[in-house]
Amino acid sequence: MSHLMMKTIGMLGGMSWESTVTYYKALNEGVRSRLGGLHSAKICLHSVDFDEIEQLQHSGQWHETAAILSKAAQSVEAGGADFLMICTNTMHKVSDEIAKNITIPILHITDATAKKLMRDNIECVGLLGTKFTMEQDFFKGRLVDKYNIKVVVPEPAERKLVHDVIFKELCLSQLHDASRNEYLKIIDNLQAKGAQAIILGCTEIGLLVHQQHTTVPLYDTLEIHAAAAVKLAMSA
Repeated sequence: MSHLMMKTIGMLGGMSWESTVTYYKALNEGVRSRLGGLHSAKICLHSVDFDEIEQLQHSGQWHETAAILSKAAQSVEAGGADFLMICTNTMHKVSDEIAKNITIPILHITDATAKKLMRDNIECVGLLGTKFTMEQDFFKGRLVDKYNIKVVVPEPAERKLVHDVIFKELCLSQLHDASRNEYLKIIDNLQAKGAQAIILGCTEIGLLVHQQHTTVPLYDTLEIHAAAAVKLAMSA
């Protein structure tokens, strides 16, 4: 296919920028592996200040986060994007509100993940992410209602640990072996509850936990989302 036919990928990034870097790299590597040579992804990226978003998240002001991200999404659309990726699991909580403010489609991270789980015949999955993603319904509910995939989550104390490591370490580029070991224990506990695989349902977790660390199959939502975006960008 000619590069002129390649769709432009819209990215809402900065939540955190550490994971946006991984997205950007994955998208460009994905396009290059398909087209070769000096090809790279056509991307329009709007990166927000995460501190502002994080404070609103933790004070429950989701409508305000939706307003900020909707404005950012409009700028991505105006920049020529053909579709939008919200480059964070947690902020898919407001994806429907963002969708109302743009005319381009959103490539939803849960849908991309669910389709891969279904292809691999995974019927029960463990979910790691921010406490918002693990406790609220915008991610879990979509897996259950739309795809009939059962979801198990860690115990309350484990959820707190997973959440705190994300915000206090991973979003600050801090990777600690002790935290990885705690995550691996939690993964084992989820497997004991019946999980056939684990969703790394926060775009930072893949920085800390890799498949080589565990025999339990891991589904990194960032990798899956990026691969789906490359596929969509290449489709006529």
